[in-house]
Amino acid sequence: MNLLPKSHKEFSEKDYWNKFFKKRGNKAFEWYGEYLELCTHLHKYMKPGDKILIPGCGNSSLSADLYDVGFKNITNIDVSEVVIRQMKAINLKRTDMSFIYMDAINTEFENETFNVVLDKGTLDALMPDDTEETVVKIDKYFQEIKRILKMGGRFICISLLQSHILAMLLEVFSDKSWMIRVVRCLEAEQKNAENGEGTTLPVFIVIVTKFKVMPKLLLEVCLAGDKMVRLETPQEVQNCIKSVQDTAFITNGLGKTSLDGDDEVSLDLMVPGEDRPRYTLYVVDQKKSQAANKYAVFIVPQGRESEWLFGTPAGRRQLQALAKYSRLVVAVLRREQHFESFDAVKEELAHSAKMLIPYGFSGQIPFLSVGSDVGRRVKVHEGSSKVSGDFVVEDVDVGDDTFRRLIFLDNQFLVQSEAKLKTVKRKNKTKQVIDFGHISQYHAFMCTCLPLTSGTEIAILGLGGGGLCMFLKKCYPKMRITAVDLDPAMVELAKSHFELEIDDWLSVQVKDGLDFLNDEAEHGSLYSYVMFDVDSKDRSLGLSCPPQQFLKEETLQHVDRILTNDGHFILNLVCRDKILQEKIMESLKRHFKHIASIKLYEEVNEIIFATNGNTEYKMDDLESAAKSLNVAARQSNLVKIKSVDLKDFLQSVTIVS
Repeated sequence: MNLLPKSHKEFSEKDYWNKFFKKRGNKAFEWYGEYLELCTHLHKYMKPGDKILIPGCGNSSLSADLYDVGFKNITNIDVSEVVIRQMKAINLKRTDMSFIYMDAINTEFENETFNVVLDKGTLDALMPDDTEETVVKIDKYFQEIKRILKMGGRFICISLLQSHILAMLLEVFSDKSWMIRVVRCLEAEQKNAENGEGTTLPVFIVIVTKFKVMPKLLLEVCLAGDKMVRLETPQEVQNCIKSVQDTAFITNGLGKTSLDGDDEVSLDLMVPGEDRPRYTLYVVDQKKSQAANKYAVFIVPQGRESEWLFGTPAGRRQLQALAKYSRLVVAVLRREQHFESFDAVKEELAHSAKMLIPYGFSGQIPFLSVGSDVGRRVKVHEGSSKVSGDFVVEDVDVGDDTFRRLIFLDNQFLVQSEAKLKTVKRKNKTKQVIDFGHISQYHAFMCTCLPLTSGTEIAILGLGGGGLCMFLKKCYPKMRITAVDLDPAMVELAKSHFELEIDDWLSVQVKDGLDFLNDEAEHGSLYSYVMFDVDSKDRSLGLSCPPQQFLKEETLQHVDRILTNDGHFILNLVCRDKILQEKIMESLKRHFKHIASIKLYEEVNEIIFATNGNTEYKMDDLESAAKSLNVAARQSNLVKIKSVDLKDFLQSVTIVS
């Protein structure tokens, strides 16, 4: 039997409600929870001796429940004569409680009659939209409330707080003689979700208290837990409520269905009144899962969020498969936040974890992690540049090791540069310094090309923290390295926090890489190796590295012109668009006779070797080159065993042409 309105407008129509209650009979219809779910909040703002008005009482049992626990002085009014007759008959024994057929927007009560006006869904019914006709009617309703409330009295409104309703509430009661507090009633939401009746949207209780004029408008919200948060502007209140509603829309859907394919949903959890997210949650499902377990939350320690397993959709899907849960919520602890302990994080996430429970799950929610703490992330430096925007350098613990990382804040889950720190003893004091022998896997694969020729001149476009440059400087001390970077701030950062050493063997040009290639080609300069390790600021193309203009025909011609006869072009390519990647490879084939590709396992990076020399790429030669690099790194005391894992390298290589 369908008893819900066909359209929002019917909510405010008298005939609709008369028909509704005739169909419903004597069964109470609790739109926003019953007394047991609401009482914790209501008892904070009402006293048994208060004179209470319930406008639009409907056939709710709320007033009867309040009466039975000691709130005797209750007046109920409604525009439906049918429901008033029903309620009088039901409540014959509650002699001190009255039911009156009366319109809430035109009452007959004296000024300052009531201590409390308790509205449970009436405002939502009266205001289905914000048309001029509706706004005029609601303004009359609010004026009646203001008129009949005593000084110190409260308008308590239980509502779904659609945006137009909240906006009008905040506008009408913004004259500094009212204090506005918005509390989320999680108990009502949970009960509605359990019994399948009523709404599963967020339920709010708005408490508006009548005062004499105050110095400023007082606005408070409590949307999770018991902590009340003071806000400064009505817009901040609206932003907080919208965030809760948007999240609930997603979580309600996730509670009833699974995500298809490789899809995942992400949610930012904010503290009301703060601009920065405290957590980001990723929801991953296995729709046709053979997983032994139903649901869990995985907490990623601070600083680990950029690792492939936690920081990419493919990684999180693999993490889910490893953990063997059909739904896994991966919780990332965001930067610029303090987290006291693992237990404190679990407590903070408890409610959100419940909201994301899949259908059919019951019992305690497991919280998983790597280790048993929240990790360590220490800010070393922060700054901003015109080229790179805001950035931060931070030290992060990963297991027993500490890494220094450069992060551009416009893409916080990507490590721009990373260096491992090691402890050394100098003058009887221990000190942490950069371990130049530790480089990323993709940098190590890029370097395997160097033993293929005896040249000593190398141009590296893209400096970052300077880790690649310093590894090559230490590994091949007779090599002359020219690094090029557009951002002068990165050069200073590399020197001050990543121990970049600029001298006769390693120079840095602050210059656009495209201008550098053009100028070097015009001057007839020659290099044995040209490396591209340049990130793109435009991520809309699915090409993260290098920027698209670095792969244009003219640019590749310049690269070819400045390479020696047996020189090599070494490209770090990060492209998520398969069609675009194929076009890039076709373009490279037009400019270079011989090409080899090394695709990194579990990464998007693809390292391209390209040459117009007479010697084509062969697996035996590449294996020998990798071995030579390891020998050079050991002899330079950069590593104890190897820089390149030979097995991984050879399994990743493809000879393209």
